[in-house]
Amino acid sequence: MKDNRSINSENQGFAVNIAELNEIGFSSVNGIYDERELNQILSLINRANTDRPTFRKSDDLFAIRQFLKEIPEIRELIFNPNLKKLVNEIGKGKAFVIKSIYFDKPEKSNWYVAYHQDLTISVDKKVELNDFGPWTIKHQQFSVQPPLALLERNFTVRIHLDDTSRDNGALKVIPYSHLKGVYRPESIAWDKEQEVVCEVEKGGVMLMKPLILHSSNRTTNGQKRRVIHIEFSDAELPQAIHWSEKLYYN
Repeated sequence: MKDNRSINSENQGFAVNIAELNEIGFSSVNGIYDERELNQILSLINRANTDRPTFRKSDDLFAIRQFLKEIPEIRELIFNPNLKKLVNEIGKGKAFVIKSIYFDKPEKSNWYVAYHQDLTISVDKKVELNDFGPWTIKHQQFSVQPPLALLERNFTVRIHLDDTSRDNGALKVIPYSHLKGVYRPESIAWDKEQEVVCEVEKGGVMLMKPLILHSSNRTTNGQKRRVIHIEFSDAELPQAIHWSEKLYYN
């Protein structure tokens, strides 16, 4: 069953509803960044050198992988007091960055993302390990699917630099799907599942568990959708490998 209602769980005082995040698989909080902070963030992004291999630019998408590594001077702006408070509450003061990506879906983008789970992590090298695999190499970075127990400890923060609605590619999610292990999109039982559109205001953040099934539509209203996607974990990896983007933000 598809339900196109938008859900935006704003929590006053920048306190995230952790129970909602853990049980339903997503939540959102508005007002994390003000207009001045957003303009400063966008100014640094616009001045970045786009010739590096971690930058991808096309008519439908501009993306920067390893975002916080590529533009290190932006970290202080991203981790303002409001975001630090949220992340510390969710991660109980133990979480650190494990991946960061900037997405710019232009006004006339036809870029569509089908339903999927975020099943891989980024690491520094390929090593044969029990319960880790399959492996891929993408944008000069090693990725591997780890055990589910590790993925269940992770969470994602999506920082919205524009108002995001159903018309310019807001994420669609299937609540509670993160509790079902590996859930293949082709096996979604639409007679039982509910689809929710996650609209977020400019300067707000969406919080999600990586195992929740999520998707996004093409842009239809001629408005940009720029998002900074940051993944966090408190999990230590086997000694043979390391997080490729591990970063402490405090």
